[in-house]
Amino acid sequence: MGRVTRRAFTVAALSTLAVTPGATAAPQPPGALAGTRGRGPRGGGAPGDGAGDAGSRGDGAGGDGARGDGAATEMRGMWLATVANRDWPSRTGLSVARQRGELTALLDAAVRRRLNTVFFQARPAADALWPSPYEPWSQFLTGTQGKDPGWDPLGTAVEEAHARGLRLHAWFNPYRVALHDDPSRLAASHPARKHPGWVVPYGGKLYYNPGLPEVRAFVQEAMLDAVRRYPVDGVHFDDYFYPYPVAGHSFGDDAAFARHGGGFTGRAAWRRDNIDRLVRETAAGVARVRPGTRFGVSPFGVWRNASTDSRGSDTKAGAQSYDDLYADTRTWVRKGWIDYIVPQLYWNIGLSAADYAKLVPWWAEVARGSRTRLYLGEALYKAGDASQGKAWRDPEELSRHLTLAKKYPQVGGHVFFAAKEVAADPAGALARVVAGHYRQPARPPR
Repeated sequence: MGRVTRRAFTVAALSTLAVTPGATAAPQPPGALAGTRGRGPRGGGAPGDGAGDAGSRGDGAGGDGARGDGAATEMRGMWLATVANRDWPSRTGLSVARQRGELTALLDAAVRRRLNTVFFQARPAADALWPSPYEPWSQFLTGTQGKDPGWDPLGTAVEEAHARGLRLHAWFNPYRVALHDDPSRLAASHPARKHPGWVVPYGGKLYYNPGLPEVRAFVQEAMLDAVRRYPVDGVHFDDYFYPYPVAGHSFGDDAAFARHGGGFTGRAAWRRDNIDRLVRETAAGVARVRPGTRFGVSPFGVWRNASTDSRGSDTKAGAQSYDDLYADTRTWVRKGWIDYIVPQLYWNIGLSAADYAKLVPWWAEVARGSRTRLYLGEALYKAGDASQGKAWRDPEELSRHLTLAKKYPQVGGHVFFAAKEVAADPAGALARVVAGHYRQPARPPR
């Protein structure tokens, strides 16, 4: 199986950044530019307290505020992707000692870079990195789905992160079942094999059907099992809800729409309602199971283009989360359904199709007056990559992002994709961020 990375997604999407009349949007994977999230999941967050006006927080959540002891409060996070062994473990079949060693080395790298929060991908593809009674062990540990790895990765990640003073958010992908479309390759015990009617093959992958209430109930229970077991600081979704569009393919939910879509103006409105329900119900479930644990989402960075909706951003993105993923992220923030949001702003300052300098104020305005905290997703993986264009060859690009974001009090910090680059920092971009912006440690938002 080929390695899945946000970089691959982004490169594939570059050609569709600018929307031309009559053009159809190409698939925009995670972290992929709207036209330029996913992480590999992330096919995936940061703690917020969900209290008060996001634009006037008394705890200095904007990054420059100080508490009584003088310590700044700011989100400084990294995503740690496990799908297709993107960040960890480096390959399948490693010994327990090697897996643990690689994991703790990444946590140590986060501390060394003065980060304070890790978003650990615990359910990359309808599987588990903990002993779940609902879903099989992830194949990305041993190479065989359902095979016990001999230890508890999520439990260890929580314990080791907390021992280092790091917060840990468990990152889940709700509906992706597999990176292939052959159900026979799933473990015999897999729920998707026991309930084939739950599954939709699409674009060479398998997905659970978000339009089935029984699916929505199951995936929530499977994810909340981890929240019951471990003192996680947050629960995190990435940008995968309905899958990114794939040219020439349609998502096969006709039967579900016929059964459950009555009363809606059309299929798109019904699909958005399905995702709205998932978000609201998950938020309620997290609060019920482990009060004080935060729930957040890192969506594709463009809600809608202004040419589509006057409330949208001044962008020309090839994908829009509202229309293509059926994720009405603006509403989630404005209505306070989630504790925090981390839009994946994986584009450079000045990019015509999706300018970082235009998206930051747009998201700041969305968050202003809301209980939802705003953090910004940063494309550390692009820094120094010659294929990403001239701007990303300059190791100062990311530092300029943080400088710009400081102008907006609604911005409470940044999250970097991803852990492998945090540790290696091949272009020295993160070292410049640390030297220029993270000279002292910061407390994570509560």
